[in-house]
Amino acid sequence: MQPKPVPIDLDAGIRRLALNNHAFSRQQLLELGLGAEAIKYRVQRGRWVARWRGVYVVGGAPATREQRWAAAVLACGGGAVLSHLSAAAFWVLRPADPVVIDTSVAGRRLRSRNGIRAHRPLHLGPEDVTCHRGIPVTSVARTLIDLAAVLGTRSVERLLDEADYLKLLDRDQLQATLERNATRTGARRLSALLAHHQPGTTRTRSQLEEAFFVLCRQVGLPQPEVNAPLGPWTIDFLWREERLAVETDGGASHDRVRQRESDGTRNAWLIAHDYKPLRLTWAQVTRRPQEVLEALEAVLPADA
Repeated sequence: MQPKPVPIDLDAGIRRLALNNHAFSRQQLLELGLGAEAIKYRVQRGRWVARWRGVYVVGGAPATREQRWAAAVLACGGGAVLSHLSAAAFWVLRPADPVVIDTSVAGRRLRSRNGIRAHRPLHLGPEDVTCHRGIPVTSVARTLIDLAAVLGTRSVERLLDEADYLKLLDRDQLQATLERNATRTGARRLSALLAHHQPGTTRTRSQLEEAFFVLCRQVGLPQPEVNAPLGPWTIDFLWREERLAVETDGGASHDRVRQRESDGTRNAWLIAHDYKPLRLTWAQVTRRPQEVLEALEAVLPADA
């Protein structure tokens, strides 16, 4: 039997819920005044699709990352927020969106389920979370602390660099969050890292740039300026005192005629201003690193 028609104001409330929150729960629908039979009827008719038990999205709506994240948070119940790697993807600090969605909730046990990895921090206060684009999520500062506990040093540096680039890194908020969480492993590691890393100074823009930067660090070369302004140009890697400018050529983009002309103009400018230009390819950096190191050592100080 078809349920009774839904009042116009109730129907409008449901539409607002779906639009603003990307997904909605059975509990939210009941609180709006929709009956259990009405919910069941709409699911059976395909108007709503269950993502997890008791969590729905509008049938036929485009599947988005926000939809997945919102549904996962709702599936974990009250107080749950998006966190860890999923929060980093939400804030666009990492390009990848993990298949398994990370959520956190303090104060009660939360069982991981298919597609959701549940965390239970000892403390997750209101100052550590926010609601952005309709999704509860850990703040950028808290996300950095959570990930500093589980990721390597360079991975955390890249998160800091990206947060700085996107103007999401509030230094005062970060310091306050570190102080509130001073006993946590992630806070201790992040504080130690910040003692020698200035956020934004090592932001690489491609896999090749990152591979070259890591190679330089692995062999103990002095750290270059990364994507450094020099005259009218931005140089991939610059050793200013040694007057060495390294460009990493990413392949197809440097094969186009216009790009080759631009590269030539840049090289001519560098040479005219007493800089030594050095162009490196993916094959050189990843397959023939010794060739790269020999070229660098010919210019950089021997005791550097």
